[in-house]
Order: sequence, then C-alpha cells, then structure tokens
Amino acid sequence: MATRKPRASSRRAPAKTSAAQNTVVELGREICGVLDVSEQREWLVTNGIGGFASGTVSGNLTRRYHGLLVAALKPPVDRMQLVAKLDENVSYDAVDYALGTNRWASGATEPQGYVHIESFRLDGTTPVWRFAIGDALLEKRVWMRHGENTTYVQYTMLRGSQSIALELRTFINYRDFHSNTHAVDWHMKIDAVPNGLQVTAFEGAIPFYLLSANAKVDPRHEWSRDYFLPLEKYRGLDNREDYLLAAIFRATLQRNQSVTIVFSTNPSATLDGDAARAQNVKRESDLLAQWSSVDAAAASPAPGWVRQLILAADQFVVKRDIPDTPEDSDGKTIIAGYHWFGDWGRDTMIALPGLTLATGRADVAKTILLSFARYIDGGMLPNNFPDAGGRPEYNTVDAALWFFEAVRQYFAATQDTDTLTRLLPMMAQMIDAHVAGTRYHIHVDQADGLLYAGESGVQLTWMDAKIGDWVVTPRIGKPVEINALWFNALETMASLAPVVRQSAESFAKLAERVKQSFAKFWNNSAGYCYDVIDAPGIGNDTTLRPNQIFTVSLPQSPLPMDQQKAVVDICARRLVTSYGLRSLAQKEPGYQGHYGGNNRERDGAYHQGTVWGWLLGPFVLAHLRVYADRAAAMSFLEPLGKQIHSHGLGTLSEIFDGEAPFTPRGCIAQAWTVAEVLRAWRATVS
Repeated sequence: MATRKPRASSRRAPAKTSAAQNTVVELGREICGVLDVSEQREWLVTNGIGGFASGTVSGNLTRRYHGLLVAALKPPVDRMQLVAKLDENVSYDAVDYALGTNRWASGATEPQGYVHIESFRLDGTTPVWRFAIGDALLEKRVWMRHGENTTYVQYTMLRGSQSIALELRTFINYRDFHSNTHAVDWHMKIDAVPNGLQVTAFEGAIPFYLLSANAKVDPRHEWSRDYFLPLEKYRGLDNREDYLLAAIFRATLQRNQSVTIVFSTNPSATLDGDAARAQNVKRESDLLAQWSSVDAAAASPAPGWVRQLILAADQFVVKRDIPDTPEDSDGKTIIAGYHWFGDWGRDTMIALPGLTLATGRADVAKTILLSFARYIDGGMLPNNFPDAGGRPEYNTVDAALWFFEAVRQYFAATQDTDTLTRLLPMMAQMIDAHVAGTRYHIHVDQADGLLYAGESGVQLTWMDAKIGDWVVTPRIGKPVEINALWFNALETMASLAPVVRQSAESFAKLAERVKQSFAKFWNNSAGYCYDVIDAPGIGNDTTLRPNQIFTVSLPQSPLPMDQQKAVVDICARRLVTSYGLRSLAQKEPGYQGHYGGNNRERDGAYHQGTVWGWLLGPFVLAHLRVYADRAAAMSFLEPLGKQIHSHGLGTLSEIFDGEAPFTPRGCIAQAWTVAEVLRAWRATVS
C-alpha cells in the first residue's frame, strides 16, 4: 500500500512583497529558456558573516563556487561548500516533470528543467523562479538568515486545479570552496534528527543539517559523479565534480500552500519559512528606509538600479572578530568580491564610503575603521587576511593611504570627533612611518617629498597581478596615484589635526612640497601624466593607464586646472568604455582586449587592457569637477548601473573585456564597483 505523503503547511504564503518596492530585475522565457544565456546570469544571497548561496538562473552549476550553502565556518573565512543543489522532480495531473538542470562531463544536459522556467526575478536580493507545469504555477525562492550559516529554499504553489507532489533531491558536499570533490569511496555519516538529517562528513568535521518542518525526508548515500562546470573549463581549472545525494524531501502542495527546506550548521535553526522570509524582507526594507531617511534628496529621484545597488552594497559588509579584544567582537569588514575574494585592506578602504556612507550606514563605517585600525603595523594596513585564517599580509602601499581618505569622508559625513580623536594619533604615526621608511622600500624621497615604493618580486599597487616570479605590472618607483593619495593624506591630516587640537604645520608643509614636486609627473609632450616616475631602469613610464584619474578625482588635486582637464579628456578618449576604464590604452604595447584562458593568461591580461568597473566612479567625479555638468557625468554611470541585469544579477561585476561588447568577467559581484558607482551617483545628484 502506498505511503500517504505529508501535506505542507496550509498557511497562505506571505503576500507578494519586494524589499526594493518594485521588481528591478525580471527575466522571461526569452532568457530563462535558453540555456547558454540563462546559465550566464548568476544570483547571489549572503548571510553577513562571509557565507553565501549562489547559482544560475537555469539551475545548473557552472562554477565550483556555486551552492545552496557555502558556509563561513570561521567568519568571514574558512568557507566550505556544504550543500551543492536541489534537483526538483514534481508530479502534476499524472505527469512527471524534472525541474533541475545539469551538465555532465559526457557532454549531455540532463535533465533540462530550465525549459519549464516561465520567469525569474529578484525580490530584493532573493531569487524567485516560477515554473509553469501544465496549468499550475510553482514558485521557488532562496534566501539566507542574516548572521547564521542557514539557507532557506521555499516552494509555493501559486496556481493549479490539482495538487503537486514534490520530490526534492538534495546533493551535498564538504570541501573548501576553492576546490572540487572527486569522491572515490568517501562515506559520510548521515543520521536522523528531529525534522530531518544530520550530516558528518568525516571525524572532526563540523556537522550540518538538512531539515524541514513539513516535508518527509528519506536519507540516501549515493554519489552522483562527473558534473561538468563550464566556467571552470573557461578558467583553465578542474571542471568536473561529484556530489552526494544525501536526502530526498517529499511533500504535496495544494494551491497557496508552501513547503520550506532548511540547510544549516545550526541544529536549532528556525524552520518556519514564512517567519524567516518575513524577517528577511523586513531587514532589506529597513536598509532602504535607512538610506532614504538619511539621504532623502538622493533617494527620491533614484532609478531602480540605484535602489537595487543599495541592497547589493549590504552583501559585502560582514562580521570579523578582532582577536584579543572582546569588547570589539562585533567588528566588521568588507568582502572584496564574490565568489572567491576575502577581505582586503585596499578594497575595504576604497569601497567603505560607497557601501556605508552613501547608503546611510555611518555606524558601519565607524566599526570598520576601528576594526582595521587594530591591524595597523609599521604604518601600514593589511593587504589581505588569508582565507584559512592566520597572520595578515602587508604587501600593499595604497591600503594605508586609502584609509586616510576613508576617515576623511567619514568625518565629513558625521562630524564624529570622538572617533577622530581615537584614530588621528594612529594616522600621524602612519605618516611618520612613511617618512622614515617601512616595508618593501616604501619611503619618502627626501629630495622631493614624493613617495617611493617597491622592490623586485613584489607588487604593491592595486595593479597587483603576479604569476610565480612574474610581476606583471611591477610599477616600482613613484606611481602617480600613490602620490596623489599621499598628497591627499597630508592634506587630510592638515585639515583634521586642528579639530582635535593638534598642530597641522608639519603636514601642511610636507603637502605643499609634494604639490610642488608633482610637476614631475606631467608628460608635456604627451599632454598627460606619467604612470610612474623614477622607475629603476626605466626612468619615467609613459604608458597610458587610468591611474592618473585620481589626480583629479581625489578632493585635493596637485595639478593646475588645465592639466586636470587634459587628464580627464585623455581618459575619456582612450580609456573610457560603457562599463569602466581600460587598465591600458588599446594602442599601448602589451594591450590585451580579452580576459580569459588559464590562470597565467588571465592574470597576464588583468591590468593590460581589461576594463575595471570601479574606475568609472573616480572618472565621473573627475569629469564633474572639471566640466560641472551633472547630466553628462550621470550619463557615464547609467550603462554600468544597468549591468545589474547580466552576470551577477542585482549587483555589478569586477571586470570586463577591453573590446566591445565588453563581456563581464571575474567576480560577479565586486565591492568597489558597487561602492564607487553609488558614491559617484550620489555626487551627481547632490
């Protein structure tokens, strides 16, 4: 006799609400029904501690970083893929439908559930699919609980004349998110617990849970082998993976009924899907309300893509515990990009104003600044924190300089003298360390007051690609943007020191000397700035790169106005694209207009023509400064803002090909791209 299938909750699903107040990203069958197109559009949800869930509109996994639960076991790092995916099989009106989609190493695509997707949209940051099954309409949505490694997958029957029987095949894993699994004879321990299963991958592994309050679960232990990950093939990496079928959840839905599946490292995770969903919607609504209340003048005319980016900005802000300081255990940092970056000092300081101050979250900015101040060492900020934990690395010249600019913008927005009083003595010590000399030959040249940095085999500026012993763009000497930042750091200290009753004289004197010496950067024959001066064996580097835009975009320019305008004009003519600035002009030696291939090929092209989205923000600010034309400045931003409809849906990509159509590459969601677009947009409307 057949076993009676449990019915899902009879509660009516929550009313259709969107944290963004309207749907900004919505795709129909013309996208969802074409695999080669829909699998190139990726969704992302995050949990505020470094964990995330991500996948494609089509439902198939295309990269190792996709999964329904990528948990940060030591927030915000030690990220592990625990749950890879759900494959849905449904039965309706005596017909079976497979809603999952998988590519296989054999070349087959089976099943092809993407053909049943009638629409996809983002509800706030929550991905929402609607599957058309006969006359029935089944909705699926995925979100995470903030502050917890918990993912919710909810199914709701919106329409239909009969019930739908769901079979949800749950595939799991337990591996570092940078790697792939080839299972061989790996046996995981799967035990029954109330409302589901506990999985222990091996002795000493952190257990995780597959749960549901209203679905029956049957345990399994069947390896499914040789999934094909096409984007890993594109990246020249291992492109096959095995996943373990660990459970099959079953439920039957009537119209307006829902069932929620919960994946978590928390055995006591809330199983009430409707309540968890409402909490998530409220949090995102509160973020928008906070932004609107703090910056009403900017919020009122904001287009939909700006509102969506306000929510995207929150995805990068995560918790970081500060060692040996219990009172600051709620420290925060910024994830540089999803899927594979951790928190980097340079990226954090560049992105901080746009992600926090431009979104009305000055309290978060304060916490991040104080958190990073704990790590100041030898006048420097860390370049990055290893993803597996351990001591931070300090191989960057500009992270510390961007810290000054972040503090300046924070104080301008808040007039918070208490925090400034805490930070300014450390900042003065940072200036002293740079004058005296610190790591990697970073020091002030006593002959001209300019900042010199670099030594063989080390990459210190943001153009930091390195492959083995090959530093692609070493830029040893006096880089133009580093000295623009140095000048602004001194000007910042000169303006802020009196606020806390400190003398500004030494800072102002050195700033004036740097300004006078900055004339060395002007390449009179070319009509723009050298990229690096006093470079060993080179002298002055005439290569046309975008770094000089910071001589105009930063608050204090060391250039006269005619030269500022010339910098903006040459960047506009030779470097600007729809989605950012090229890292190298097209006619320069070594230019590469396509970013792809294996690791060496990709890193070799990273700063050799590849377009960087974040640079569009400084360009817009520089353009606004010299032309004072808000409409023109805004027109440069809009194409990139609307990029939320491709690659990383609802967010902005890291990089793009240097040639049209400027295909998005790299991270699907990059902190400083989102941040600088928001910061520049705010400047054009205020």
